[in-house]
Amino acid sequence: MHVLDWAVVVGYLLVMVAVGVWSHRQVADTSDFFSAGGRMPWWLAGISHHMSGYSAVVFVAYAGVAYDQGVVSYVVFMFPLAVATGIGAFLFAPKWNRLRRYYRIASPLEYLARRFDVPTQQVLAWSGSVLKVFDVAAKWSAVAVLLHEFVGLPTGWGVLITASVTLVYCTAGGLWADALTEFGQFVIQALAAFAMIGAVGFALADRGLDYLTFWSALPAGHTDPTTTSYPGYFVLVYVLVKTFEYNGGMWNLAQRYLATPDSAQARRTALLSSALYLLWPLVLMLPMFAAPLLVHVADPQDVYAGMALRFLPPGLLGLVLVGVFSHTMAMAASDATAISAVVTRDVLPRIWRRARGFGEAASLRAGRVLTVGFVALSAVIAFCADGLGGVLGIVVAWVGALIGPISIPMMLGMLRPFRHVGPTAALTSWAGGLVAYGLTKYAWQLGDVLTVVTPVLVSALLFVGVGAAYRDAPPEADEIVDALATDHPPAPVRRS
Repeated sequence: MHVLDWAVVVGYLLVMVAVGVWSHRQVADTSDFFSAGGRMPWWLAGISHHMSGYSAVVFVAYAGVAYDQGVVSYVVFMFPLAVATGIGAFLFAPKWNRLRRYYRIASPLEYLARRFDVPTQQVLAWSGSVLKVFDVAAKWSAVAVLLHEFVGLPTGWGVLITASVTLVYCTAGGLWADALTEFGQFVIQALAAFAMIGAVGFALADRGLDYLTFWSALPAGHTDPTTTSYPGYFVLVYVLVKTFEYNGGMWNLAQRYLATPDSAQARRTALLSSALYLLWPLVLMLPMFAAPLLVHVADPQDVYAGMALRFLPPGLLGLVLVGVFSHTMAMAASDATAISAVVTRDVLPRIWRRARGFGEAASLRAGRVLTVGFVALSAVIAFCADGLGGVLGIVVAWVGALIGPISIPMMLGMLRPFRHVGPTAALTSWAGGLVAYGLTKYAWQLGDVLTVVTPVLVSALLFVGVGAAYRDAPPEADEIVDALATDHPPAPVRRS
């Protein structure tokens, strides 16, 4: 890259560190660190929710699908996020906010000890934490691939640099640092995206095409909304999975709802994020759809980097690289904050007697230490991403398939129709989903569609079926479900 590109990248990384240092002054206790003290405005929470929802995977794995198969990349992987988040705006987002206000939780899993029991809470906390380590490792791996293509940097160094800068600001400032950097990253991403659109537009013009006419010149099937690899029912499967994942199953996104002042702002947060998921990926992916007409790459995952290197002038190339950084750092930082919240609030007090007596200062220190540990462990696993099925393999087959068994008890446990469902159904649902995943992925070696959908459906059916047979919900379950249904909870509401 040109010296101007390096100047843009270095300047961006310094600004991210500066935001973390500033945010550090806004954090006085664990409530500020994990849920912004409930003071985050809905528009900032909405942009943060959106930016935390996808990463450099868009520019690596999904770009590769766009290069190979066309618009199905948006229809299958991005459009379901808009639908799922829109559903959550009315079904889940207000409930998360009421959980913080009525029960003073700072972790998405904190209420489960009372809604089900402590063993259920611990099982979901441990298994979800392990899954998120692999999820973030995939994000580090994706951005390292792009760094290798842009500047020839070994992938290990790419992981190390990105993880280190992310670690500085998210450890210092918690959720405030995450949200503020994500807002800045969204602005940078917009500049980078339109720069890429302009550069590719000029390249199309040299071939007598433009953004309105190039579609007819694409290879056969590239304008089909579904393909044999990703059939129509896969979209429905993905909507189902993402409805759980993006409305709380992915813990960092639940924190955006916790952070808003009230349930109305939590709903607006989700609606804004839904609108962005509907429209903004089209802006990001438009150049990728035109890629087969402009470049040829041996590995489809290299297509976005290849186009940027070929068509962008000095300075703008660095801006695009910064834009790629931004999504990955946003998602990984918010995951790190969410995981440290779960471990600090839900796991540590159960396994370490001393942690039960932690005051605010000690809890805050523990949260920061755990954030460091999470980022470090995910970075180590990122070095092994190819052995785990590559970036797309981790995101789709691992995370997509396993998020259902972990999130279904947590999400459905908020809803009135399942108020009598207790820990027996919750743990059976979790275990059944994991067994289903093991069978479809490793024993029967079925395709991605069945690998993703089977664990979710099995978990949901077991939760409903076993819950109907064994109504062993604790007495407080009724109080919790009733409280979450309204902005006027029954009194008294006790701390979890």
